[in-house]
Amino acid sequence: MLNTLLYFVVMAATFMGLSKIMPGFHVTGWVPAVFGAVILAIVNAIVKPILFVLTLPLTILTLGLFLLVLNALMLKLTTAIVPGLSVDGWFTTIVAALILSAIGMIWKAATKKEKKLDL
Repeated sequence: MLNTLLYFVVMAATFMGLSKIMPGFHVTGWVPAVFGAVILAIVNAIVKPILFVLTLPLTILTLGLFLLVLNALMLKLTTAIVPGLSVDGWFTTIVAALILSAIGMIWKAATKKEKKLDL
């Protein structure tokens, strides 16, 4: 439970950091950043799998590169839902989605618990 809460704090801090260093990425405060992190997780858990299945032929055709666009679409959907969070332009959205995905993967790898095999 604590690990999940810390994950949302890390993602919210990433939102805030992106707003400071990336032109076109705007967050008005910590509340929209935390709300954005939670909504992004919900969108990634519910909407993204459906779109992934629907766009699977396009993903295969582009050798997986369409997943970058899919991640950007999830971020755009999040910015449409969360007031105080906005992204200008598709290039900024794709780069921000790439950075958010990388931070999420690093966090999950760093906090992964190893399974013990009982033989």
